[in-house]
Amino acid sequence: MHFDPWNPEFVAHPYGVYAGLRRERPVSFFEPTGQWLIARHADVNALLRDRRLGRSYLHLATHAEFGRPDDPEFQEPFWRVIRAGMLDVEPPVHTRLRRLVSKAFTPRMVEALRPKIAQIAGGLVDRFVERGGGDLIAEVAEPLPVTVIAEMLGVPEADRHLLRPWSADICGMYELNPSVEAQHTAVRAASEFSDYLIGLARARRADPGDDLISALAQVTDEGDTLTEEELVGTCVLLLNAGHEATVNVTGNGWWSLFRNPAELERLRADHGLLPTAIEELMRWDTPLQMFERWVLEDISVGGVDIPRGSEVALLFGSANRDPEVFDDPDRLDVGRADNPHISFGAGIHFCLGAPLARIELAESFGALLRRAPKMELAAEPEWGPGYIIRGLRSLEVGIS
Repeated sequence: MHFDPWNPEFVAHPYGVYAGLRRERPVSFFEPTGQWLIARHADVNALLRDRRLGRSYLHLATHAEFGRPDDPEFQEPFWRVIRAGMLDVEPPVHTRLRRLVSKAFTPRMVEALRPKIAQIAGGLVDRFVERGGGDLIAEVAEPLPVTVIAEMLGVPEADRHLLRPWSADICGMYELNPSVEAQHTAVRAASEFSDYLIGLARARRADPGDDLISALAQVTDEGDTLTEEELVGTCVLLLNAGHEATVNVTGNGWWSLFRNPAELERLRADHGLLPTAIEELMRWDTPLQMFERWVLEDISVGGVDIPRGSEVALLFGSANRDPEVFDDPDRLDVGRADNPHISFGAGIHFCLGAPLARIELAESFGALLRRAPKMELAAEPEWGPGYIIRGLRSLEVGIS
């Protein structure tokens, strides 16, 4: 088998292919997408921090100057929302946005949410246990981050059912060569979510509450504030990044534990291992398999020259299994102490929501370990169709 992100067999079992790439072709050109695949941890880690690369090139050049076609006109509403957030922009715009958002989305504010997150996770798990199990993803993994982000943003309870479909549809645009149908779906979702948030933000500017939208609407730094589009782009990013990753770490993580029963029993016997276990589950089967960067200046990686205007595909899943960095990398070790995984990225785009994700995962896994100590797999799961954002369709479990 070779690198084929549209092949369900590869999506289900990519790690053997990654090992071959690291050994034989750590920097290789992938013709179907026109990207350079980067497989080794050292190279991926370095390029994430290298300012000669960026999530965007539009602050320096036009699409034509980078040899790329213009965005189709129908995609304009999607990119207007996405490029107003900090993930798809570069300094100085990124620096300004991150500074302003960080004033509202503080570690102290996130830590203060822990009791509420524990309450939400506990309630979801209690209901799951009472039903005797079911689809762990649909009934616990998905509702938790959606409920948390909705609480944070101040989205009324009656509207919260809208968030998960919007997030999933928007993220469809980030897969490799998305279908035209997926592109139109992402545009529609971005437009609907944007319109919804604009209404909410305007209401909160007029009548602030104790929520993140109100805080973002009021945040200021020497007179500088977020524009309405930037506030909306930030909220969309918080939902998408914070939600999709947490859902898939939960699903992939429990599936990893079921496939490694000795490590599951070890964790059940010692809940004090939970912090290292969560980091290890993110490393061993990371939900974000690939992160893309544009080459803004000529670079050389592993002796291979990559010219300006190229796109590199940083293979997080491969980097997190690199034997040059991780001892016995294909072994799941819930007590692994030395674990410099890059599942949250690195450099200026390091995930702002990492502390929130860690709290959600700790409370979710902890509640299941305590309240469902004999939870077991009920059916072999199937992987979803996505490769870049890689997760299970469902995870059916039973509770005795």
